[in-house]
Amino acid sequence: MHEIVQFLQENPVQYLATVGLDGKPKCRPFMFAGEQEGKLWFCTNHTKEVYKEMQANPFIELSVSSPDYAWLRLSGKAAYVNNSTAKEMCLLNPIVKQQYGDASNPIFEVFYLEDAHAVLADFSGNPPRTYSL
Repeated sequence: MHEIVQFLQENPVQYLATVGLDGKPKCRPFMFAGEQEGKLWFCTNHTKEVYKEMQANPFIELSVSSPDYAWLRLSGKAAYVNNSTAKEMCLLNPIVKQQYGDASNPIFEVFYLEDAHAVLADFSGNPPRTYSL
């Protein structure tokens, strides 16, 4: 878990892929909020298309690469919960804080990846490292 969290923190803009409401793939920049109690947390709001897409099909994949050409693929099921501790963690990011103000904002949503699977790879010739989180 530590290696995955560190990679996400060192490479703060990831790309999240969903199945669109039209059945076609959708991909957009996203940011990892942090890890709590062994769960990888993210946030959004329930007025966005990405939220609606994950409600219709909660299986997502996230991808990110580092400046030295290592990359991470992270997949799982988006599990939305009303978790004030996770919201407070998300609000430590000034961009999130600016958008939502505080944890009581009614559109502010947090989710973690349930049954997460990660693959960390690079061009070294070594086999990718896989993790079940």
